Amino acid sequence: MRATTRLTLTATLSATAVLLTACGGGSSESTSSAGGSGAAGSGAKGGQITVRGCNPENPLVPGATTETCGGDVIDATTSRLVHYNVDTAKPENDLAESIETKDNKLFTVKLKKGSKFSDGTEVKAKNFVDAWNYTALSTNAQGAAYFMEPIAGYADLQAEKGSTPKAKVMSGLKVVDDYTFTVTTTDPISNLPERLGYSAFAPLPDAFFKDPKAFGDKPIGAGPFMVDTWTKNQSIVLKKNPNYQGSRKPGVDQITFKIYQDSTAAYNDVVAGNLDVTDEVPTSALAGDKYKQDLPDRNAQKEYGGFSSVTFASPKADPSVQNPKVRQAISMAIDRQAIIDSQFNGSRTVATGWVSPTVNGYKAGACGEYCTFDAAKAKAKLAEAGGFKGKLTLSYNADASHKDWSEATCQSIKDALQIDCVATPVVDFKTFRTQVKSREMKGMFRTGWQMDYPSIENFLTPIFATGASSNDGDYTDPAFDAKLKEAAAATDPAKANELYQQAEGMLKETMPAIPLWYPKATVGWSDKVTNVKITAFGKPDYAGVTLK
Repeated sequence: MRATTRLTLTATLSATAVLLTACGGGSSESTSSAGGSGAAGSGAKGGQITVRGCNPENPLVPGATTETCGGDVIDATTSRLVHYNVDTAKPENDLAESIETKDNKLFTVKLKKGSKFSDGTEVKAKNFVDAWNYTALSTNAQGAAYFMEPIAGYADLQAEKGSTPKAKVMSGLKVVDDYTFTVTTTDPISNLPERLGYSAFAPLPDAFFKDPKAFGDKPIGAGPFMVDTWTKNQSIVLKKNPNYQGSRKPGVDQITFKIYQDSTAAYNDVVAGNLDVTDEVPTSALAGDKYKQDLPDRNAQKEYGGFSSVTFASPKADPSVQNPKVRQAISMAIDRQAIIDSQFNGSRTVATGWVSPTVNGYKAGACGEYCTFDAAKAKAKLAEAGGFKGKLTLSYNADASHKDWSEATCQSIKDALQIDCVATPVVDFKTFRTQVKSREMKGMFRTGWQMDYPSIENFLTPIFATGASSNDGDYTDPAFDAKLKEAAAATDPAKANELYQQAEGMLKETMPAIPLWYPKATVGWSDKVTNVKITAFGKPDYAGVTLK
């Protein structure tokens, strides 16, 4: 999941290192009047705020949530072993007292004593081990299962649909005592501690296993807030967790995520004072910096770890878009800079690859000439491919500001290649993602990536590794997978980055997704609130917002 902030990352731990020294910091830019590393700044304490929300794709279970609509709620209601600094994304111990390793393969985790879930039960080692085993077990069909893949024994929990897995628990997880457990990975993993702040690694209380379905509607977490009510398609109300003892102290007593079908409507409500925070400013308000006039001193913009793209449909859904040369031609036919200028008022940067410039390891130009607009070369490449017949669709979810840029992208493709490209709306994000995951989506569809943790690896493995949780186009390349594995095992961070860069360079040969631009998060807020900050993940730090 989130204007010139840069993040830096050291990808390995030294022998017997503790997580707090695992990561380098970076420069940051304050995006509001106050606020620190997740704690509320000056302002009135308590009260309630309303913020823009959208329909979660799945029940609110950490292992089932791999998108931002549900992720915003999960982030506010859970704590993990580490959390990421609001400004820099640097991992900092949260529920963990320490995470130590001597070989990047056996990790010993010690928990802080006294941390509690919102139901009052204490967070113990078994809550992590049980949660990760549940997420990994294929029969539980958890979308984030792939994140457990490095743990020894993961393969034994996988089985084809209708078959029974060999085991139900991973051999690489062991409870030592109430506050200690160990994690053994199949191969050395240099950045495992950095990954452990991702929501899929949140602990689950004993109550979850008694009734997972009920939990999905009203989850129990160890974060600063807890879910009070979820009225489907309308709102999700969070209240301050009275049992929370961590460092991310809530600035208000209640947050209501009001679910909108249209980001423009949410923005207009902020301008009118009927909504307190919106995490998305529509393109109509970006034009000419209109949002700065509408919301003077009540707006912020920040570069974050993410990138926008369009992905080609899986071979299962649409054989017509599988020719790599057709894909390369389409990519070269997109005038990214013209679209950024006309649709985003320059609030994007042309993407030259699949990894965000905000993470250490980024290498400019990974996509080569295929991400450079050249109508003549695009037309020649399409001719080399034998042309393209029929209509090409570019689908997007209509409950956010994607219409204008999608239409502009299709127009650029039409002008350069004379392909009948049609921007195609899908009613809302949940429906859109359901169609993508069920492999019903044809042609191309919009995709965006908000980093889960600050690592070059996070922009490659979860999206493009064979069978990965966010591999929406079913891309597969044994050589690419092998390079990822080699990079993960590298103990020298510079060498690991070099290997990941080599893996990224392979993507241009088949173009499973077309990089478009690197985004900046733009948020706006009402005159009722203060301490609004944008995290390094491009989302408002809701826990830090306070009333004036």
